[in-house]
Amino acid sequence: MSKIIIAIDGHSSCGKSTVARALAIQLGYAYVDTGAMYRCVTLYALRKGAIKDHSFIEEEIIKLLPDIQLHFQFNPHTKSNDTYLKGENVEKEIRQMIVSENVSKISAIREVRTKMIALQREMGKNKGIVMDGRDIGTNVFPEAELKLFMTADTDIRTKRRYDELRAKGQEVSFLEIKTNLMSRDFEDSHRKENPLLQAKDAVVLDNTELNREQQLEFILNLIKNLGVSLQ
Repeated sequence: MSKIIIAIDGHSSCGKSTVARALAIQLGYAYVDTGAMYRCVTLYALRKGAIKDHSFIEEEIIKLLPDIQLHFQFNPHTKSNDTYLKGENVEKEIRQMIVSENVSKISAIREVRTKMIALQREMGKNKGIVMDGRDIGTNVFPEAELKLFMTADTDIRTKRRYDELRAKGQEVSFLEIKTNLMSRDFEDSHRKENPLLQAKDAVVLDNTELNREQQLEFILNLIKNLGVSLQ
């Protein structure tokens, strides 16, 4: 089998992006963090004043969509893709708590999802891609050759996110992050438009007690079993 599509879905801060990046490097595949795309829309809406005090009017968000231009560019220093919004590197800005607190609501808007999904399908039309998000295996690429559903204990996810943000110099509390994660879990799983669901043919990867190397080994074994050649 030649190149395939690898769809990775799961809850917030369960390590999807980390393992997806490593997997893409290992395979020589493209990597797309779809969550970053929705974060860009949220950041743009915040900058334009369309989100105020955690509230917004859908029509205002929808009007901004034609102006939003997104692309990913490989960063040789981090060996990962940086996210660009209208030519600006916003990788740091989209990870701020104010974006995290609003992104689930923005991503639930049908017109937002329609635009992002169209972009995602275009990126993966030639296969050879690892894409992570909430509805990749169920909606964006239901025909993906390998689907994973990642999860982990809530406190473990909170600690990982806490350490990540503190390492970037952001002042946050453990309780604030845990509350945000639980809220996003609920919103992602209960939204009307393409909710977070485990695809019927997805392989579950609970990484509560697995390190990065163990997770990568687990997935690479699945790929080998599909008959896909590894670099």
